[in-house]
Amino acid sequence: MKAAAFDYSRAASVEEACALLARHGPDARLIAGGQSLVPMMAMRLVRPAVLVDIQRIASLNEWRVEKDFLCISACVRQNVIEREAALSEAVPLLGKAIRWIGHVQTRNRGTVGGSLAHADPSAELPLVVATLGAQCIVRSFRGERTIGSESFFTGPMSTALQADECLVEIRLPIWGAGRIGTSFEEVAIRHGDFALVAVAAQVALNAHGVCERAALGVGGAAPAPVAFPDLSRHLVGTQLDDAAMQAIADTLAKRVAPMSDLHASAAYRRHLAHTLTLRTLRAARDEALTRS
Repeated sequence: MKAAAFDYSRAASVEEACALLARHGPDARLIAGGQSLVPMMAMRLVRPAVLVDIQRIASLNEWRVEKDFLCISACVRQNVIEREAALSEAVPLLGKAIRWIGHVQTRNRGTVGGSLAHADPSAELPLVVATLGAQCIVRSFRGERTIGSESFFTGPMSTALQADECLVEIRLPIWGAGRIGTSFEEVAIRHGDFALVAVAAQVALNAHGVCERAALGVGGAAPAPVAFPDLSRHLVGTQLDDAAMQAIADTLAKRVAPMSDLHASAAYRRHLAHTLTLRTLRAARDEALTRS
């Protein structure tokens, strides 16, 4: 199939993009890499009347490491995370997740912000953002606001973005140096497919191997990626022994809300959530124990 007819505008600045969104309202869609939007247009699952191209806006193609945050602008290509070691050094979980995203060709086109705005519940970058409690900076002609990851994803392919808002930056918290371990695991039908279920974990241990901080999230097992800060807090003060991790995996598997489809049953997805939770927590713990 071919996309329905549409008008095209290339914005030279974020301000111009916001003005175009305000003018055209829900009939307009932003495009940068087009890795998700273009196939949906070709299948006529979405029919925007106007495409607003933001990929050449310089301020949306930058990243920087601040004291407490890794700040990535929305149009930064996913392959930049692979290419620039400083990003993975600042947020190791990001580097672990990026290798699971599609293929080299899709990462060359896909953008960080595009993946978040598309909000596929099985996608890797939304899961990292949810797990770490990142901040999403959005802008419109009305001004700028910050949306926490716990509020940004509202359902399958759905976010808290208003029709006139543009996602401009993602701020991922940096845990700093020390005994930090991360792990990202998923199961998919084929390499490069969206995950049936994915689990992300990050832990920080003290000198005695006791957990001081933890973050745990699951994708593909609910309408949106889900972080479990309460379960993560239960790991604090433990040495991440098998009993502690088993209890967390058991509780998590009961709390997820997977759906059945042609790829997998809800029961199988629940089983994967349990298995991958144990696997990622163990891997994150073991990596942290190797740090000095």
